[in-house]
Amino acid sequence: MENAKTANMYDRSRSIAGDYLAQFTYPWEALDGIADFIRELGPTLDTAVYEKRGEDIWVAKSASVANSACLNGPLIVDENAEIRHCAYIRGSAVIGKNTVVGNSTEIKNDILFDNVQVPHYNYVGDSILGYKSHMGAGSITSNVKSDKTPVAVKDCRDTGEVIGTGRKKFGAMLGDFVEVGCNSVLNPGTVVGRRTNIYPTSCVRGVVPADSIYKDADHVVKKRQP
Repeated sequence: MENAKTANMYDRSRSIAGDYLAQFTYPWEALDGIADFIRELGPTLDTAVYEKRGEDIWVAKSASVANSACLNGPLIVDENAEIRHCAYIRGSAVIGKNTVVGNSTEIKNDILFDNVQVPHYNYVGDSILGYKSHMGAGSITSNVKSDKTPVAVKDCRDTGEVIGTGRKKFGAMLGDFVEVGCNSVLNPGTVVGRRTNIYPTSCVRGVVPADSIYKDADHVVKKRQP
């Protein structure tokens, strides 16, 4: 399942968690260790750049955090990030440089690479969002199946391969430069390759190849090369 491999989805130089992710073949394998990674890295961060704002919470001094935002650790907010009004960060989260976490957006057990935008009414749980990925207003990651069984990743459009993750909670893996349209739902175990666009109001599951346009489950087309 080449499309879903960490090395094929992310430029790891674009996240403070890049070295951590490098050890995993598939990105969802990193979800279990995010909290421990933050607790190990936090105390080593440059105190000229970051300040400790609570138990296991490190925030870059250049970051903008609204007074109404709720920050829970373990958490790292990197340089020039913007945490807007009423954002709710539940913990076990890495917020990248220049990333926007917007109004009423909820974040839990995530790695958001640099320059990610989740700016309006998003839920992002147990997920990894690549460099410059963007979730439109109201789009969410659904991270638990309705029957509560472990999530599998299914490559329905390519090899038909299925990888069991053993995880009850698994949202979405978005590669670099992914665009998710407004009010879309990314079902548990969704993996979206680099530079792919998801149409608004989509219901997405399985592996969506890189450089594609997802219109619906039966219409996933390759982008035209410039």
